[in-house]
Amino acid sequence: MTSVNVNYGALVALQNLNKTNNELTVVQNRINSGLKVASAKDNGATFAIAQEARGRVAGYGVAIDTVDKAISTLDAAITGGNTVSDLLLDLKAKATAATDTSLTTAQRDAFNADFLQLRDALQRAVDNSEFNGANAIKSGGDNIVAFANDTGSSTITITAARS
Repeated sequence: MTSVNVNYGALVALQNLNKTNNELTVVQNRINSGLKVASAKDNGATFAIAQEARGRVAGYGVAIDTVDKAISTLDAAITGGNTVSDLLLDLKAKATAATDTSLTTAQRDAFNADFLQLRDALQRAVDNSEFNGANAIKSGGDNIVAFANDTGSSTITITAARS
């Protein structure tokens, strides 16, 4: 007759080691992913809720990005508007100075050349006030759109006030 000796203490130790290794794997997955529930096999219901929340957070990130782009478009328009305002003041000063009756023809020609350069600079300022394909100065500030929610189903549209 054959007999098999079993070391019950070693079997219990092996079971405890396997259980500890499994728990260690779960903890390591949580550490690696940064998530309490890293996959559907951990907890299906909690994972589904977490995935929905992650999707909403990602959607809000897109909404924030579009609002930032709209703000940048308006910032470009404001900067361009300030430049245009300064150039218009310079144009007015040149035009006023050119009305002096004591100026010679050469002096008037110099004022005219300066006036034309300022006019061209004004056009460049308007043309360069563009951000992300939108130029609020050229369009009159109309139709700058940003997402207002995580799904993109609601938007903010910026329209210039008309008096």
